[in-house]
Amino acid sequence: MHKKTLSDWTFDICIYLVLLLCGLATLLPLANVLSKAISDESAVVSGKVGIFPVGFQLDTMKYVVSSSQFLHSIGISLLITVVGTVIAILVTALTAYPLSKRHLPGISIIMVLFIFTMMFNGGIIPNYLLMKKLHLINSLWSLMLPALISVFNMLVIKSYYESLPEALEESAKMDGARNFTILWKIVLPLSVPVIATIALFYAVYFWNDYFHPMLYINDASLKPLQLYLRDIVMDADSSSAVNKSVDDMMNVSAEGIRAATVIASIIPMLLVYPYLQKHFVKGVLIGSVKG
Repeated sequence: MHKKTLSDWTFDICIYLVLLLCGLATLLPLANVLSKAISDESAVVSGKVGIFPVGFQLDTMKYVVSSSQFLHSIGISLLITVVGTVIAILVTALTAYPLSKRHLPGISIIMVLFIFTMMFNGGIIPNYLLMKKLHLINSLWSLMLPALISVFNMLVIKSYYESLPEALEESAKMDGARNFTILWKIVLPLSVPVIATIALFYAVYFWNDYFHPMLYINDASLKPLQLYLRDIVMDADSSSAVNKSVDDMMNVSAEGIRAATVIASIIPMLLVYPYLQKHFVKGVLIGSVKG
């Protein structure tokens, strides 16, 4: 067994320090926001809250999760995330399957066209005009249809398909199975790790997206959670004015409400991730080895 030298120990310590700093850089801002969400109003307003809460209270969180606008917006975001992720997975998986068959004529040209879209796109104004021409302004479909397929995600699934033994499909064809049957009953069940991983990618994208709702959604009743959160964070003066009476009744501050809204918005993704974590590393590694 190789014995570590001083240089090896020094290198390992440096690696751990870098990882520790990266972890702290990620966790400290979250800890600060969480502390503001559960700290006393006077401590938040006076700027005394750092990493740890000052004067524990849950009135702010209670106000946020009981707000009708918050609950409506989180319902819109859940609808977009669930429907968008399911359809995106179906479209991406169905697209990747024929592209994984290298014997198909013209497959290289089609792949070049797909990869071309990863580097170039029409831009914000043409996309907006397209949505307007399709009468999708103020429609939730404008937030899902443009993102139904990600070329990167498709390439990961395609590579995973190519890693599966060809003998499985050949034996199925000898038994009379057609391509759709092979995909549905053989390929997709074997692709659960990569499908779960890509589903998480799509779900996080749909859940966190605020730029496209900002462009296409003007109706307040259709605002997803991230757009509602953006309005709270960016419009501090308006939020303070709106929440003035709430502060008097519930002992909460506008800054605390913004922090509590941020915390409440990430809870759904934190609940979903543990169920997909076991597939995450395997799906990414296997799906990215070939391509």
